[in-house]
Amino acid sequence: MTETTRVPGTANAPGAPGTPGWVTLVAPRPERLKGFYETLLGWEFRPGPPSLGMNLRAFVGDRPVAAIGQAPQHRASRAAAWTPFLLSADIDLAAMAVGACGGTIGVGPLNDREGGRLAIGADPSGAVFGIRSVAPFGRPGEGPGTPAWHELLTYEPYRIAPFYQRVFGLSSVRETNPEGAERVVLHAGGRPIASIRGLGRGETFDRGPHWVTWFQVRDVDADALRAVDLGGRIAEAPHDGPYGRTATVVDPEGTPLGLLDRRR
Repeated sequence: MTETTRVPGTANAPGAPGTPGWVTLVAPRPERLKGFYETLLGWEFRPGPPSLGMNLRAFVGDRPVAAIGQAPQHRASRAAAWTPFLLSADIDLAAMAVGACGGTIGVGPLNDREGGRLAIGADPSGAVFGIRSVAPFGRPGEGPGTPAWHELLTYEPYRIAPFYQRVFGLSSVRETNPEGAERVVLHAGGRPIASIRGLGRGETFDRGPHWVTWFQVRDVDADALRAVDLGGRIAEAPHDGPYGRTATVVDPEGTPLGLLDRRR
């Protein structure tokens, strides 16, 4: 079953408002993750802006793709998750829209070291996401090591999707898969950029609503095994899907991430 729902919004090219442009992770022991991501995704780490709590910034070539920070002590026991930042031309207006649409803003809006602005909030289900100004960051490019897809795992995707549509001017396509899981694919300018998925039969979310980021790799099968060798584990074995071959692994600090090869 597929149903298309659209809300008013401007067309979005890569790097334009509404598209994911950055991901961050806070972990109890971020230094423990350097070797894992350097080897698995080919990242080069450089010191991050300490004022924002991001100890490490990850690059693919000269393009920044992610940041990892130290989890505050009061959050050390929480399950970690990659947080996508959606781009906005007006952070302050977007932050106001978050509150008006049933979400909350926990951090910001505030200025970052690069001259842009950002905020961190939660949607009505409690899933954390970020908002970042379009400049100086656009999409983190393409190719191995870059974020390629984002999916929100939540309990009521059809109820949560309108929140992201209204705040970021996106459109959506509703789906129900054979396992009974509801799924909404978010589009910017006619291009799929992320999805929101509910529980299928027999599934449980032991982490609460959260986002998962898939990173582009050259060989999903080999890299899933490599993640295990690096101290992680496989949560979902490699398989072919609608957007390519994928697998879900968990890093040594317990953070889920996806591996994706779009070429198949």
